[in-house]
Amino acid sequence: MGIELFQHNEEAYRSALFMLKETGKAAVVHPTGTGKSFIGFKLCEDFPEKTILWLSPSEYIFRTQLENLRRAADGYQPGNVAFRTYARLVWMDEEEIASIRPDVIVLDEFHRCGARQWGAGVQRLLAFYPKAGLLGLSATAVRYLDNRRDMADELFEGNVASEMTLGEAIVRGILCPPKYVLSVFSYRRDLEKYERRVRLVKNRAVREKGEKYLEALRRALEKADGCDEIFSRHMADRTGKYLVFCANKEHMDEMMRLSSEWFQKVDREAHVYSVYTGDPMASESFRRFREDESNRLRLLYCIDALNEGIHVEDISGVILLRPTVSPIVYKQQIGRAFSAGKKKGAVIFDIVLNIENLFSIGAVEEEMQIAAACYRSRGRENEIVREHFRVVDEVRDCIALFEKLNKTLGASWDLMYDQAKRYYEACGNLDISSRYRTEDGYSLGNWVFVQRNVRRGVVAGRLSEEQIRKLDEIGMVWESVRDVNWSRNYAAAREYYGTHGDLDVPAHFVTKAGVFLGLWLGQLRNWERSGARPGYLTPARKERLDEIGMIWNKPDHVWEQNYAAACDYLRENGHLRIPASYATGDGIRLGAWLARQRALRAGKIRRGRLTEEQIARLDAIGMIWDSRVDSKWEKGYEALKVYMEKYGNAPIPADYRSADGLILKSWVQNQRKRYRSGKLEEERKKQLDAVGFVWGSKKTFDIRIFL
Repeated sequence: MGIELFQHNEEAYRSALFMLKETGKAAVVHPTGTGKSFIGFKLCEDFPEKTILWLSPSEYIFRTQLENLRRAADGYQPGNVAFRTYARLVWMDEEEIASIRPDVIVLDEFHRCGARQWGAGVQRLLAFYPKAGLLGLSATAVRYLDNRRDMADELFEGNVASEMTLGEAIVRGILCPPKYVLSVFSYRRDLEKYERRVRLVKNRAVREKGEKYLEALRRALEKADGCDEIFSRHMADRTGKYLVFCANKEHMDEMMRLSSEWFQKVDREAHVYSVYTGDPMASESFRRFREDESNRLRLLYCIDALNEGIHVEDISGVILLRPTVSPIVYKQQIGRAFSAGKKKGAVIFDIVLNIENLFSIGAVEEEMQIAAACYRSRGRENEIVREHFRVVDEVRDCIALFEKLNKTLGASWDLMYDQAKRYYEACGNLDISSRYRTEDGYSLGNWVFVQRNVRRGVVAGRLSEEQIRKLDEIGMVWESVRDVNWSRNYAAAREYYGTHGDLDVPAHFVTKAGVFLGLWLGQLRNWERSGARPGYLTPARKERLDEIGMIWNKPDHVWEQNYAAACDYLRENGHLRIPASYATGDGIRLGAWLARQRALRAGKIRRGRLTEEQIARLDAIGMIWDSRVDSKWEKGYEALKVYMEKYGNAPIPADYRSADGLILKSWVQNQRKRYRSGKLEEERKKQLDAVGFVWGSKKTFDIRIFL
């Protein structure tokens, strides 16, 4: 049957073909769930004689896309695709790049190419193949946390074959909109914080007004239904599959503990799973979730694992237990509830962590209004399928009251500024602890801390340009102590990378400036694995570290180094029969590493194991798993070389033994015997020839050499 594209993708595909022919570049920007990867696969199908290099953020994303293609296209799988991840591209040498020879390069999730290191790898590839066609696929071209860079302009010179917003896809009926439920939990601590703020207001009129709104807000929140009621009321599919997005591992554990309480009215025996690694396929829990066809409520708790490029079949909804996130991540998360061709809408539960994070899905509604107006202006009203996005706002009154309370407390800004100015005039700076209070009891340290976070967008609120100017005049330091620590350590990491070309930093390495760089990088790895310190190790900072070669998993990095050395040895020697004592010129103990891989696969080492992917990659380069015979031959060969270096071609005494106890004369006789019978491998014959081995002749008795 082959690939049959939806109409919107067929239009985008034809436009992309035209642009590729005319300019050599084309980008397709369609929202999550619209099947845009099929556009790239259609190119593979229509041009089987062309080599397509497909680049993606992860191998798992690509494997999932192939699975979706196999189901939708009657088993079709492209045979002309060379796949690489962006991270792998960075480390490819010119020989490997030259071996691919692509006719077309597909950049999947191309907005990720704006990252410094990945972008450098892509630019190097494009410079190597300037005549190759370039097709880009992404849900967004804009990098919101990177000065809103437009990667469609940077990579494709503005050649966008098709662009569609999430709102437009809903208006056209391409995506079926879910019901959107907005609510809140864990508000008591926030109320306590605002109670303290109201108490500390010195202006009586402001304080009384704040107390009025605070009491109204408290009553409204207490009347609002709990999460158990909200889930029970809005989970129409009570035996469906739901994705639950969490902030980090600690937060996920806390939310999972609440699952029995929250979902008891839906299903008291819900099946709960979790995914918290970078590659969901590595998680047995994820596999069991996908294959769970039981008649129970099924919940998969995630930490960013399913944000990008990955679809799970038959999802009934998503639950966002989120702090404030970037527009890209937010739309990727809610996009898990969308799917092109899906008839019935799912449900999105936006259960925000606290009242400061409340907001509606107004941005998507605005996109829908713009799209509908645009279609009407062009006389294409018949293409408008729906204009409304159903939002169930469980806390609408709370939002209005919270906004009034914030506005009231904002009136005290000038009062706190005066306190900050007095401190500056007395001390010459605003470098104060967040716990500092003035003699009059004002929480000046906390106020300064809040101003920093408001400007960074971490805390709700807004500083005017005039307020920022006034704070700058009294020595405001916008970076916190934690941010200063980050900047200092990151600068040291960049300097190390610039000098050494990597971030493989020894654990006890200290820079000349006294930065404990090895220790810091080790802490980052621990925080990444555990999900700790998300406020410090933000997505933007992780991306900056990736750009300079951050090694998040040290054992995997070592494995990749040794595997690359094995590939180099294979290219130079044509085999992997490597002695256990062999080391490369740059000190990699390749022989010992290969021996360890054999032991790991055989289960002889308790800690650690080889993944199926690692086994397959070693098989692909001719790994010799059963090395007993080869080890004995290599031992004899090494002993022969030692003997020749010491005695030349002198006959080998019958009682001569190598350092390992091998009777060398018997081994040499055996090689001649195997050679004469035609049983000696050609590669081994070449190795013996290379050291001047004398084979003798069947017609002569001159075989005394080495005997």
